[in-house]
Amino acid sequence: MDKSWLSVIGNTPLVQLSKLFANDRGIKVFAKLELLNPGGSAKDRSAARIIMKALEDGLIGPGSVIIESSSGNMAISLAAICSYLGMKFISVIDPKTTQQNIRIMRAYGADIELVNEVDPATGEFLPARLNRVQQLVERIPNSFWPNQYANENNYMSHYEGTMHEVIEELGLVDYIVGGVSTCGTMLGCAKYVSDRKLPTKVIAVDAAGSVIFGGVNGTRRFPGLGTGIIPPFGQTKFMDIAVKVADRDMVKGCRLLVAQESILAGPSSGAVIHALKSMENQLPDGAVCVVILHDRGERYMDTVYSDEWVEQQFK
Repeated sequence: MDKSWLSVIGNTPLVQLSKLFANDRGIKVFAKLELLNPGGSAKDRSAARIIMKALEDGLIGPGSVIIESSSGNMAISLAAICSYLGMKFISVIDPKTTQQNIRIMRAYGADIELVNEVDPATGEFLPARLNRVQQLVERIPNSFWPNQYANENNYMSHYEGTMHEVIEELGLVDYIVGGVSTCGTMLGCAKYVSDRKLPTKVIAVDAAGSVIFGGVNGTRRFPGLGTGIIPPFGQTKFMDIAVKVADRDMVKGCRLLVAQESILAGPSSGAVIHALKSMENQLPDGAVCVVILHDRGERYMDTVYSDEWVEQQFK
């Protein structure tokens, strides 16, 4: 029996947010605490499934070099898993990556590859980072690119994991709400709902300034929500409702969550909370809702939970 920490990824608890969403209309809101995965985020699921499937297929093994473009939770999850499995991990980042995330990655033994120049065609760092990944894979023997942006094991980890667990525990769910970046989490949930012909409505939450749902590319202060280019998983519409949330409102959502429910979560979770709160009056009586809380808040003490930073950013 596998009793390593990898074996406890997933099966995260559902807790009712009875204070934050107190009402007399029978509406219940549950939080899926993905922040309680051992690596601190929902990305543990996709990182573990991608790596374990690559191991099964003989694409990698002990001593392999895993190279991915990620500045946040995926990189942290990959760094931890690779360290445990005796592999080297290289995270390709850009200057917007937080020092806290870099410190965590390095604690797990990861190497950091910094891309300083944006892609000239798009003005975005992501294409430039992906280009650097390709250069490194070509140059480094026994290397492997997980490609979180297009690897089906990303969304399948949430199809067979996150959404399956929600339905197993709660039965009928009217709304499932979560953030998008690679779109793996919510695509997996949506495919599960579609394949089983469930009545659940999928609400996908993006950052204002992201282009996943269309619109103009703009400033985004936080990693883990939104992108400047539409990822492969976001090329086709999979959600029933799309909501964009401004950075300031992500902060408000985070602070409301910790003040009301004592749950310290990151900005993507704050966005999800704000999105559902903004729709609260439109929810039908007796609705059962699930919000996905993607990662821990301790990684954002210098931003989301810093009064000085918030005052400086949102004057």
